[in-house]
Amino acid sequence: MKFFDRAGRLARHARQSLRRIAFALATLCALAFSGAALAQSSPIQAVAAENFYGDVVKQLGGAHVSVTSILSNPEQDPHLFEASPKTARDLHRAALVVYNGADYDPWMDKLLAASGNDKRIVIVAADLVGKKAGDNPHLWYDPRTMPVVARKIVEALDRVDATHKADYDANLARFLASLQPVQIKIDTLRAKYQGTPVTATEPVAGYLSEAIGLTVRNARFQLAVMNDTEPAASDIAAFEQDLRGKRVKALIYNAQAVTKLTRRMLELAQASHVPSVSVTETEPAGSTYQQWMTTQIDALAQALGEPQR
Repeated sequence: MKFFDRAGRLARHARQSLRRIAFALATLCALAFSGAALAQSSPIQAVAAENFYGDVVKQLGGAHVSVTSILSNPEQDPHLFEASPKTARDLHRAALVVYNGADYDPWMDKLLAASGNDKRIVIVAADLVGKKAGDNPHLWYDPRTMPVVARKIVEALDRVDATHKADYDANLARFLASLQPVQIKIDTLRAKYQGTPVTATEPVAGYLSEAIGLTVRNARFQLAVMNDTEPAASDIAAFEQDLRGKRVKALIYNAQAVTKLTRRMLELAQASHVPSVSVTETEPAGSTYQQWMTTQIDALAQALGEPQR
């Protein structure tokens, strides 16, 4: 009898142990499932070196992405940027990184190399449009750049989060359609003002001017200012003569990287009644890329002689 009692107790103990194991396994499965669901519902972490690329990522990713833009202050000279530990941490956690390249943001290469995340997808705008160090790096002013970058971003989002592919693809179609009015403005100005001479303190809007067909004078002066070197005396004199003699229709002025010399040229343009157009290297707060480009194109159109609407 004792043998059977003991056997019964062992059997009951075994059943209880099995139930506990089953409960533990069920709990673990539930936790794993909820963790996976949480991870799947968590937004994709994206970092953009410049806020106009960050804005495009956000437009394309919507609620499915969380975007950090490193350069986002239009009051700050982007050439004076210094990376912080937070920047390195953001890049380490990012699943998607977008930056300009063409030596505009050379600190990105160093930060990416040091942050140790081989799984992230890195998009370099310059590589997509065939530009390199030594070329004009202000690629976002070229109307051909953003459509190429946007397609690459959506390709990356589709890879990282295939569940929401339909959303990303729809957002891409919407974004590309929203660029059409900008292109129409450029084409309209080109038809009317192709060959019109203008000048600039830096080649910030160089690609835009080229798309409109403007003849941009004083290239050596612009390159010197962009590279933070003193322009030759002859180049300064040529610039001043263009303004005093009203040989140019407008002055395109980089309002974000101001020096004593560029401020002097702006004042000379104003004194000579040459219209000036302020452009920036960073997208203004509360604006989209499309709105930013439209505002600056409209200002340039007005300077060229288009009636204000």
